[in-house]
Amino acid sequence: MSKAVPASVSLALALTACAGGGETGAGASKNAGFSVAVAEPDHLTPGRGSTANEESRVLFAPLVKVDPEGGLSYVQAKSVTSADARHWTIELRPGWTFHNGEPVTAQSYADGWNRTAYGPNAWAANGQLANIEGYAALNPAKGKPKTKELSGLKVVGDTTLKVTLTAPDSQFPLQLTPNQLGFYPLPEAAVTDPEAYDRKPIGNGPFKMDTAWTVDKGTTVSRYSSYKGPAPASSAITFKSYSDLQTAYTDAQAGNTDVIGVPLSKYGSAKADFGDRLYTYEAPSLEFLSLPLYDKRFQDVRLRKALSLAIDRDVVNKTLYGGLYTPATSLTPPSEVGARTGLCDACSFDPAEAKRLLKEAGGWSGELPITYPGGLGLDELYKAIANQIRQHLGIDGVEARPTADWPEFSDKVFGKKLTGPYHAHWGALYPSMQSTLRGIFTTAGGCYVCSNYSDPDVDDLLRRADGAKTPAEAEALYNGAQERVLKDFPVVPLFYGTYVYASTDRVSGVTVGPADLDLDRISVTG
Repeated sequence: MSKAVPASVSLALALTACAGGGETGAGASKNAGFSVAVAEPDHLTPGRGSTANEESRVLFAPLVKVDPEGGLSYVQAKSVTSADARHWTIELRPGWTFHNGEPVTAQSYADGWNRTAYGPNAWAANGQLANIEGYAALNPAKGKPKTKELSGLKVVGDTTLKVTLTAPDSQFPLQLTPNQLGFYPLPEAAVTDPEAYDRKPIGNGPFKMDTAWTVDKGTTVSRYSSYKGPAPASSAITFKSYSDLQTAYTDAQAGNTDVIGVPLSKYGSAKADFGDRLYTYEAPSLEFLSLPLYDKRFQDVRLRKALSLAIDRDVVNKTLYGGLYTPATSLTPPSEVGARTGLCDACSFDPAEAKRLLKEAGGWSGELPITYPGGLGLDELYKAIANQIRQHLGIDGVEARPTADWPEFSDKVFGKKLTGPYHAHWGALYPSMQSTLRGIFTTAGGCYVCSNYSDPDVDDLLRRADGAKTPAEAEALYNGAQERVLKDFPVVPLFYGTYVYASTDRVSGVTVGPADLDLDRISVTG
């Protein structure tokens, strides 16, 4: 498969047909189950909450997924096609069922999407449906919506869903991948008793829930014998709820929890602690420093570049994270399809050039606080950055300054109360440059407060990329958009994100892919 994003003009999406191959259900191996550490979920209904990604990805099957090479593969979908990138037809594979035996139909998808998009429901994934016609009517600025259904959805029989977007979007297929929880189907039970369903969802994926979720404990899911996709490698998964990843890390070292996400504070020691049972994969995310561009002192691009050139990312990465991160050289992570690296000249370490630019910009006097949320294990990172800026630029007033907690940090960011650089992170839910560039550098983006930056030229390049006729054209325009952003340098890229997991020696096949951890591929060996 090519790494290119399927775009438009007879968008037949030459996707690999991944569903239907391999042993399924009862004919698969009867391996025992394993345990995985997760955070306590806010909701288990896909699209309703924001903290149950791991659970949703085994209880539900997506329409398509991204393979390790960056190509798209069909799962529940048989095809996703468009002639103009605005009007899409999704054909479903027949014969798929929910865990209660109810058929999965085009109406199931329409029901799920409509409930997510309906503003008064206040579901977390609501904004993922914003490019479908009728979304605005379900989310009026004032008053209650006069309808509960997206006008851009049309169900044609049991297996055909027609989707009309508000504008051409060549990246729409990528938006149907696993981490976009707003695009899953829902059975009738989700409508008739939504609260009971939220505690024990009925999905269309490889595992089904045995018992309802127990708060602060978790639950166990077991292999769904009638699943039409490739059979999962184990018979069951126990999700163990943790409020503290440090505790989960200790439990994994003791052999009490089989699979964990490694907390940031343990990146430096994880290799020594777990050896070849440590697993990493480049994530579609970016760690960066935001700058308060609303403060006139930060209006000079030379000052912004000087701050970036004063940071030795390689030293920080090796010292704090054991080399598990990758210093950023662009705004879009290489795990996003078609993304180029090496676009950011000011992301290199060049203290002499940093001093020259700072002098040209008029220097800096007074305090330079670097603000970050306390309690998240970020102290050492921002202390290191502050020390490097102090050492390489001679700014004595630089200081790493934590807030008491995330709410205080969020209040300062959204209230524009900051007077220096501040922590920022963007994680794309689908591996497209569109997600990152639109999310951070447009006024409608979910992380506009992370950049305080927009530009008409960037908006135009993104609009043209969205409506591109070929993958190559889309990629060139998205990369062109980020080059235009980098010319103004509104943020300081630091690192591309990395998924880091560890396991006990009881399991094998731990695979971290484009959608994060592939739990259905893990098997029990001990």
